[in-house]
Amino acid sequence: MEDDPRRRTPRTDAVLADPAVAVAAERLGRERVKAAVAEALQECRAGRLAPEHVAAYVVETLPTIATSMRRVINATGVVVHTNLGRAPLSSAAVDAVTVAAGATDVELDLATGRRGRRGTVALAALAARVPDAGGVHVVNNGAAALALVACALAAGRRIVVARGELVEIGDGFRIPELLESVGATLHEVGATNRVHLADYEAAVDDDTAFVLKVHPSNFRVEGFTSSVPVDAVADLCRARGVPLVVDIGSGLLAPHPRLPDEPDATTVLRDGATLVTASGDKLLGGPQAGLLLGDVELVERLRRHPLARALRVDKLTLAALEATLSGPPAPVAVALDTPPEELLARARRLALAIGPDLAAAVHSDGRVGGGGAPGVTLPSAAVALPTDLAEPLRHAEPPVVGRVADGRLLLDLLAVPADGDDELADVVRRVAGSVAAERTGG
Repeated sequence: MEDDPRRRTPRTDAVLADPAVAVAAERLGRERVKAAVAEALQECRAGRLAPEHVAAYVVETLPTIATSMRRVINATGVVVHTNLGRAPLSSAAVDAVTVAAGATDVELDLATGRRGRRGTVALAALAARVPDAGGVHVVNNGAAALALVACALAAGRRIVVARGELVEIGDGFRIPELLESVGATLHEVGATNRVHLADYEAAVDDDTAFVLKVHPSNFRVEGFTSSVPVDAVADLCRARGVPLVVDIGSGLLAPHPRLPDEPDATTVLRDGATLVTASGDKLLGGPQAGLLLGDVELVERLRRHPLARALRVDKLTLAALEATLSGPPAPVAVALDTPPEELLARARRLALAIGPDLAAAVHSDGRVGGGGAPGVTLPSAAVALPTDLAEPLRHAEPPVVGRVADGRLLLDLLAVPADGDDELADVVRRVAGSVAAERTGG
């Protein structure tokens, strides 16, 4: 027993004093590193870890940064993947967030030394992208934008909305419950599948706070259906003196040729909407945010409402939003604009790099995701692999998430940046080699 290496288990303070462990503590915090040390010492006492390897084990098992989230390669073919954080930020937005993480002039006018207007430049960038909007404001997400409108305009009053537009937006949250939670009453018109202008005409009265149109962004109703276009409802609202609020959902600011049926803020405002609400982290390609665009007096009224303070965005969001709006194309825009033939050429190069005995380049169909353009397929290309690589690739570093279809694992390149191909090939080769070694017992 005297030679039992477990008797040489180091003390906690000795491991914490190791230079590499001390550096990790400065980066991640002492308590987190101390917990990792305690875990390693338990492994040592159990005889599964040599005493001289404890410090190295601690450093290897700790994350490189102080977050449990891991960077993932999105090879699903879904551009805006909700489970993967929706829109990835551009490098310009990432740099902007880094600057904003420190002390900034977010509410300080450096010229006068006095308090300045919060988010002025970011809001100006948003206004420049949607010139048809007289006023603009930003809150912390799309649901918050709609809730603010309902609270400010319709508390104790009625909102007229088509029955088929009372959608569930995800994780069990529903538009009607959201609107009613701030004191509004809903007047539903039409049937689930059909609504006519006459339905709106019969419903709008002196107790109507506004008429709401909601884009059913995460589903499609087909067959015996009808809806009323924005311009027709806008004419009615203008004649009756009530606002028309349109929730377009995905945050597309202007028409896009690959998404001809997806509503955009510019077109909807030109069609007569008084106010448009949308999300910032979908087709806009920016951070999570709720956009309010439209009548300048109405937007200012919303900005000054007490609830607006509770829904205020932080400086990191403002920085990322400004960079997204005024900087280079965001990854979402790049993905939508990449020709399918370019994706196929990349897939062929990747298949060769991985090995033709394992991988093959194939045509694929991608999707927008995030509730945008439901039913629309985006021509793409993928690298086809054996399905037994799906799980080990999700556990790789970095994790690679693809999709299994028709008995193959497809690594779709639609949402993978072109400069990430070499890394993707390296990860696949490494994982495939490990799987092959396990099969042969090597």
